[in-house]
Amino acid sequence: MQLRFFFILFVVNSANAQNYRINGSVFSNGEPLEAAAVYFINSNTGVTTNSKGTFSIYTEQKQPELVISYTGYKTKTITVTYATADLGVIELESNDLLDEVVISGTLKPVSKLDSPVPVEVYGKAFFKANPTASVFEALENVNGIRPQLNCNVCNTGDIHINGQEGSYTMVLIDGLPIVSGLSTVYGLSGIPQALIERVEIVKGPASTLYGSEAIGGIINLITKLPENTPKFSLNSFLSGWGEVNTDLGYKYNLFNDSSGLLGVNYYNYSNPIDNNSDGFTDLTLQDRISIFNKFTFGNKLSLATRFVYEDRWGGQMQWQPKYRGGDEIYGESILTSRVEVFGSYQFNSDLSLQFSFNNHDQNSVYGTTLFNAKQTIGFGQMVWNKSLANNDLLLGAAYRYTYYDDDTTATFDETVGKNEAAIAHLPGIFIQNETKFNATNTLLLGVRYDHNSIHGGILTPRLNYKINNQDKSSILRLSAGTGYRVAQVFTEDHAALTGARDVVFVDELKPEQSWNVNLNYVKKYYFKKGTIFDIDFSLFYTVFSNKIIPDYDTDSNKIIYGNLNGTFVSTGASLNVNLLHQNGVRINLGATYMDSFTEESGSKTRPYLTERFQGVWKIEKKWSLHNLTFDLTGVTTGPLKLPTLGALDPRPPFSPTFSIVNVQLTKKWNNTLESFVGVKNILNFTPAKNSIARAFDPFDEQVDFDDSGNVLPTASNPYALTFDPSYVYASNQGVRFFVGLRWVLN
Repeated sequence: MQLRFFFILFVVNSANAQNYRINGSVFSNGEPLEAAAVYFINSNTGVTTNSKGTFSIYTEQKQPELVISYTGYKTKTITVTYATADLGVIELESNDLLDEVVISGTLKPVSKLDSPVPVEVYGKAFFKANPTASVFEALENVNGIRPQLNCNVCNTGDIHINGQEGSYTMVLIDGLPIVSGLSTVYGLSGIPQALIERVEIVKGPASTLYGSEAIGGIINLITKLPENTPKFSLNSFLSGWGEVNTDLGYKYNLFNDSSGLLGVNYYNYSNPIDNNSDGFTDLTLQDRISIFNKFTFGNKLSLATRFVYEDRWGGQMQWQPKYRGGDEIYGESILTSRVEVFGSYQFNSDLSLQFSFNNHDQNSVYGTTLFNAKQTIGFGQMVWNKSLANNDLLLGAAYRYTYYDDDTTATFDETVGKNEAAIAHLPGIFIQNETKFNATNTLLLGVRYDHNSIHGGILTPRLNYKINNQDKSSILRLSAGTGYRVAQVFTEDHAALTGARDVVFVDELKPEQSWNVNLNYVKKYYFKKGTIFDIDFSLFYTVFSNKIIPDYDTDSNKIIYGNLNGTFVSTGASLNVNLLHQNGVRINLGATYMDSFTEESGSKTRPYLTERFQGVWKIEKKWSLHNLTFDLTGVTTGPLKLPTLGALDPRPPFSPTFSIVNVQLTKKWNNTLESFVGVKNILNFTPAKNSIARAFDPFDEQVDFDDSGNVLPTASNPYALTFDPSYVYASNQGVRFFVGLRWVLN
């Protein structure tokens, strides 16, 4: 027995001899961090720090990789050897995400906390929770932002900010006006999400810095810097509907002081589905490739190019290319070719040049309606920035050239009796000065003057005032400004192109103008054990003059465009709440209430496709020891006013309140590979099956009209309807799974 006892003791001691004990303390700014997670990569072994920030952990590995993480701080990884088993004090740095650098509000890099303009920032991690094939879809989980589908057949869309139409949203790439005019409808779907480093959003007019089209707000897509990207990356996913999306990234060096990033995105959906049995495709079939290349030469020049080609069609299930443009089988077919060049050159620390060029060529048919259009936009802007005492002065001169030609009445010159391309010159100058009275008070004043070669001079001033406490945990911002926009009906309103209704212009359209006031309050709370809680609350009020509102009601066979004689008002409030907890839980909640109405001749009416309420949520749970992340994302949209076809139309004039909810589970296998699987639209919400009016008669062959062109109710058409796909408020895609893979090589 005694011999057996010593043998067992020897075995136990031998086993323990293979276990190394590693000690350490986790601190930040001289303070211990309690409950910080300490664990080994590719292992189930992990501990948390005690109230003094110390820990002890055992391992059998001789050179394990130890991870120390704490909410709100940068994660640190340490390779441990037996000689360094006592790690001493490990200092964690505050996470940069708590104080991002933004450029959209003031046209220059500035700390988000220091910016007098409220800017919302969404990084790569936010969008990874709900993988999508384009930026257009990815923005659906941002509070106050709603991607709006405008056609049941070709699934075109735009992006609404705080209930305002998508044509009021200016989409920038690296601060430059790339997506506008003709590309507003189709350009958004060609921007691959994987190329985006972050998205900055400014709600409210920004015409003082960005000119026309920034009347309702801007969405600035900041692309990745080549020097900050991995050597090679692959991001691909497949959906249960047969959608395939693949992003490839490759970093290379041209010279010692330069680097480049080549990105290729390919998206394909070629599986016609008609789950609602209306005879039409539920989702537009698409074949799209986007090639992106970005160079940086030292600290001087940044140059990017992008080429996009897309072939998409939607329509009756039996449609084939041979029916394109004919009246036998209805289809909407759009061929798009697009080239972009944009970049900047830094002459010195004060002076820089920004430039962009894009050419958009579109060949499309909507039933029997042909729409061929070309648009070329050239843009250049010189910016001089100088800090003087407590002032930061910014001066700029810009020029924008727009060439636009199509085969509609938009470019038909009646004086010469033929088609003439529309050419617009838009030179402008702007000045902005930011004054810091002290550490807690900042005033930003700016004004811009543009001269449109068609509409004349336009002045747009702005004012922003910021008050904060010493540690910037409480910030109050007051913003006021104006914006303007020159409308292009055929490039912005898909309903004008379907051929379902005639387009009528009452008068020559004048530029729209807006006045906006916004009050924003941000409060952050820091608790023990790393929990961070913050709220972001805003009140906004915008009034428009000369607003262009399409009239669908006067005549069900026409869309009548004209400037509003009264005013259009958009007012409301939004609230964002964010919680980061040390147990791996991150919660983002948002809600926006909007009240939009037109006031003319003493009466108020609500515009089409505007909601009163929107709510978004994102809940994330991480299990660090198992490298698992669970994401629940969703959006709830209140009733939208919808365009019906007269008093007899049986379709409801408002959409129901609906929610789109998605779930995803991500597994990180190592530092280079992760996989994800999930389900989109788990509630299986789809619009009403009769959203397309008279889908069985798309060419109105069985519709009777009177001498004035009005539809007559008949036994076969008791509701006096015509074919119309503009009654749309959500995608026809129901519940579907997806699975994907991300792989990087550094």
